[in-house]
Amino acid sequence: MTEVMNLSNDATANRTLDVAREAQAAPATALQDSIQTSNGSKFAPLVALRALRELVADPEDTSKVFVILRALSGKSIHRAYRRFLKTPIAPEVLSDPGSLIDHLRDREALRALPADSLGRAYLAFVERENISADGLVDASTQDQRFADPGLQKFAERQRDMHDLWHVLTQYGRDSFGEVCLLAFTFAQTYNPGIAAIALVGGVKTSQELGQGVWRAVLRGFTDGQRSAWLPGIHWETMLAQPLDEVRTELRIQSPIPYQTVWASARAA
Repeated sequence: MTEVMNLSNDATANRTLDVAREAQAAPATALQDSIQTSNGSKFAPLVALRALRELVADPEDTSKVFVILRALSGKSIHRAYRRFLKTPIAPEVLSDPGSLIDHLRDREALRALPADSLGRAYLAFVERENISADGLVDASTQDQRFADPGLQKFAERQRDMHDLWHVLTQYGRDSFGEVCLLAFTFAQTYNPGIAAIALVGGVKTSQELGQGVWRAVLRGFTDGQRSAWLPGIHWETMLAQPLDEVRTELRIQSPIPYQTVWASARAA
């Protein structure tokens, strides 16, 4: 996940140094104890509020996104996992010693896929944006751990599919696109932490781009409701399929309000 809101380069650089100093001064165990129980579901709004303030001040500090998610997620990941266990792909995914990220890391295998495939579109996306499948892993180094290995694998899988969702939904990695994708993701997961980040991002982005932002964010949410449940998709198989067919099968529409507002902003 990239920036949620834009700041000037000088302000961002200065705040990055401040946050780094605060992180070095605070004991890591205190943070973990405040947001995590044995099943990783403790609700900690004060921790989330502090992280939200730091994220507003420094949108590049993506580690705060994961702090907010852990602090506000509650039982949402457990509910999603129970739903996942009812899908036809659950036995295969959970018994596979590999993981989704193994496929997303293998750029040569992705390059060998058909030119119109989801996998090739994903490869073009990460190369154009100069990112990697490991980016979210690096940002979530303090991510919660679950005693149930199946739940842990599901949580990591859900994290790793984020950039695939960018490709499918056509929301960019600009701050506006990230907010719209968060709204889409909230409709898929009903994770309060995601809603909080989307709301703060929407306020900031609407100040920059106008009230058309909220129409686009609402469209992201409704599209997330109308589409197939993406955490239950076997992405390893989908990578080889034509991108347009995948979008049709999963009922993912083009984000016209986002594209309209963003085109106007770039032309201004």
